[in-house]
Amino acid sequence: MAKNVLGTDLETCCTHPMTGFFRDGCCHTGPDDLGLHLVCARMTAEFLRFSVERGNDLVTPIPEYGFPGLLPGDCWCLCVLRWKEALEAGVAPPVNLKATHVWALEHVTLKDLQAHAEV
Repeated sequence: MAKNVLGTDLETCCTHPMTGFFRDGCCHTGPDDLGLHLVCARMTAEFLRFSVERGNDLVTPIPEYGFPGLLPGDCWCLCVLRWKEALEAGVAPPVNLKATHVWALEHVTLKDLQAHAEV
């Protein structure tokens, strides 16, 4: 069982919409996950705009890939480096620590994640 950043079992991030690199609802990873979709975050309008501006449109649906497009309030397994980029720009979305994979700590600090943790 994968662990989260708190050292306990990784919990489900979201199943509606279905998220995760493997589309299993969890921020699991594997050798094919080059983007490292490790951070379970709740989307904000500000972050979604930021992501579009950076060339990663998470808003527009792509039906052929089963991607519904995200809305503010949706949870999603974000690429850890995109979350870090948003952190540095002051627009990091809130994080579910129990559903964020421990390997995220190779790129961001627990302190930064905790500062953006959902209550």
